[in-house]
Amino acid sequence: MSELLAHPLFWPTLVITVTLILWATSALPEFLTALLFFAVAMMGHIVPAQTLFSGFASSAFWLVFSGFVLGVAIRKTGLADRAAAVISARLTGSWWQLVASVVLLSYALAFVMPSNMGRIALLMPVVGAMAKRVGIMEGSRGWFGLALAVGFGTFQLSATILPANVPNLVMSGATEGAYGIHLNYLPYLLLHTPVLGILKGIVLIALISWLFPGTPQLPRESMQSEPFSMAEKRLAMLLAIVLGLWVSESWHGIGPAWVGLAAACVTLLPRVGFINGEEFAKGVNIRTCIYVAGILGLAAAVTQSGLGDAVGAWLMEVMPLDPERPFTSFAALTGITTALNFIMTANGVPALYTTLAQSFSGATGFPLLSVIMIQVLGYSTPLLPYQASPIVVAMALGRVPARQGIKLCLALALVTFLVLLPLNYGWFLVLHQL
Repeated sequence: MSELLAHPLFWPTLVITVTLILWATSALPEFLTALLFFAVAMMGHIVPAQTLFSGFASSAFWLVFSGFVLGVAIRKTGLADRAAAVISARLTGSWWQLVASVVLLSYALAFVMPSNMGRIALLMPVVGAMAKRVGIMEGSRGWFGLALAVGFGTFQLSATILPANVPNLVMSGATEGAYGIHLNYLPYLLLHTPVLGILKGIVLIALISWLFPGTPQLPRESMQSEPFSMAEKRLAMLLAIVLGLWVSESWHGIGPAWVGLAAACVTLLPRVGFINGEEFAKGVNIRTCIYVAGILGLAAAVTQSGLGDAVGAWLMEVMPLDPERPFTSFAALTGITTALNFIMTANGVPALYTTLAQSFSGATGFPLLSVIMIQVLGYSTPLLPYQASPIVVAMALGRVPARQGIKLCLALALVTFLVLLPLNYGWFLVLHQL
């Protein structure tokens, strides 16, 4: 027993496991679990403070923060209602059509806006206003479905677009750093979009329509004809500038998080901005910000402590990787990614998996690049919401209970692994033979 307690990975494993169980079961509020993780990890000297609290310095944290601020301003000025009126006038004829429009909008925006959090920040106020306009009230099952459509459509489907997803960028950077392989936009899009973009989007629409039924009512009042107020014009101009800077990041080099933070500061300025201190305190969900920082800090702790390497090596030994059974190996590599998702979350999985890809290639006989690409299906299909921070943020903005998010996670994962995984394997084979 004393040898077990003295093992360098014992306490990190215990603390991280308990934290993950608390997040998965929602036994405690998510932000409280994050704070307890910070406190216990620091008292136990599990990892250095700069590693543990790295989530607060990450771009994801500040995108969440700025997204809340911009969302409050969009709702207050009336821009959300105006956009909702335009959309709902054409796309609310039936429930499945409304769900499909939200999923499609979430996916389409990923082609021009590189930040998951930024897209959610812009979409949630608009979708909320649109839902209210057609009689889908907050707190109803239909509202939960629309909020989840934003979160799942934004995160899961954007995995098919190389620069539109943080895990994708981590994978791309790790691939180039470890193997000197540069991933290209169009081949990546061709490889993943047919199954993980189009087919998965159809499955997502069907599941939300079934699990979260709603009955939209066509609005009786006509679309707003009032002219734009001065506040709406100024905010629309600010958002246009933000969107332009997000889209042109490759030219100027300023990350989306810092563009969003600058816009949030402008939004809060006295006499210049749009919201005051009370509205900021009421509208910005600091609890979710702490939760996201906790998720990112835990992923960093897993890597820094060596637990990730140990788990990866163990998975490689126990999973059935065999060159003579290619489909089994394909499914096993997806399973490895799914297992790593539990301890590292989606943002951290590619950093570890990609470093092990050369060993996986040798064990399966797959080309190295194919092994690297297989992980996308796994990390883009979380089994629990906490594994994907954009889904967590969308649920927080929509006040969606954890059990509803878990229900959709598990249902979509079941269909993905039973139906889409074999189709994805077949598509890999087709492209390999071309």
